[in-house]
Amino acid sequence: MRTVSGDLRFPSVAPAHEPGGSRLGTEPGSGARTGPYDAGPYDAEPSDAELIAASLTAPERFAGVFDRHADEIHAYAGRRLGPEHADDVTAETFLVAFRKRQRYDTTRPDARPWLYGIAGNLISGHRRSEVRRLRALARTPRDVDERGLHEEERGAERASAAALRPVLAAALARLSAAERELLLLVAWADLSYEEAAEALKIPIGTVRSRLHRVRAKLRRHLDLSEENV
Repeated sequence: MRTVSGDLRFPSVAPAHEPGGSRLGTEPGSGARTGPYDAGPYDAEPSDAELIAASLTAPERFAGVFDRHADEIHAYAGRRLGPEHADDVTAETFLVAFRKRQRYDTTRPDARPWLYGIAGNLISGHRRSEVRRLRALARTPRDVDERGLHEEERGAERASAAALRPVLAAALARLSAAERELLLLVAWADLSYEEAAEALKIPIGTVRSRLHRVRAKLRRHLDLSEENV
């Protein structure tokens, strides 16, 4: 079993990376795949879609998806909710993904939008905590009370405070949950419009029109020109 966080786990027989060895079950220098994709030379790493498809019969292959994207999802959750929630959201994101992997559209090689969509649904359950956090950062973004925090948590709080000027944190807190989710998927998760549409399961035209409205709101709150939003 590969431990994700606390008691939340998904099956794993071996790590996707082995020090001094090969990736995803190949022998060093062998140039051959093992498992469902053992036909032909090992020219490139399998895509997320290939790993997810392989995990249907070999569940441990899903560990490769976790290894690729867990740090990114954790950083995003921490930036949205703070370090106290990041571990749980990350663990639950990959557990939900593992349980729903049969539904994954394997024509999409990159699983990031799918994972961010799952993470966003989980973060929405902490909507009040997120708004409280933004309002706190709006009040004292550069003077975070670090008493009682571990070093990693202090670093995360300082990073969040540095990234959010008081007026920006206050503006984000005023957005609706749907508006904030879309904006931060583009601005913080660095998803394209197409990927954000995939993550949120909405048409790309809706992404464009909604972002236009959100940027207009931010311009009013921040008193910025359009190109600076």
